[in-house]
Amino acid sequence: MRAVVQRVKKASVTVSGNETGRIKSGFLVFLGIGKNDSMDDLNYMVAKTVNLRAFQDDSGKMNLSLRDVQAEVLVVSQFTLFGDCRRGRRPSFTEAASPEKAQTLYNDFIEELRKQGVKVSTGAFQEMMDVSLLNDGPVTFLLDSTKQF
Repeated sequence: MRAVVQRVKKASVTVSGNETGRIKSGFLVFLGIGKNDSMDDLNYMVAKTVNLRAFQDDSGKMNLSLRDVQAEVLVVSQFTLFGDCRRGRRPSFTEAASPEKAQTLYNDFIEELRKQGVKVSTGAFQEMMDVSLLNDGPVTFLLDSTKQF
């Protein structure tokens, strides 16, 4: 599983002119599911997302997590995070999960965040989306459940 996590002041997702999700301060998480991902990968990513100390404390240091500041999360599925661009000009998506598997793990990721007490909004799975955000910082992290980066 891979994620691009951006700390935002606000973010929203629109599909075909209809807003499907909106948050105030928190994380915008672009989530990619790989063909070999399992519940272990999901649990790692949920724990990392919830406990990532990316919010500033009173001293201005990134010492606080989502829980600490009661921030929100907007989760957007993005299979292109598994696009391999190392060869040729066209990305290969052979490492991305099938839509069925990806949707199941995407929904499970959202549900597990909610079980952790996080307010979650979402995009629409397997749809073309317009994502709007006001980056805070900017602060952006790359997460990978196989710890490649």
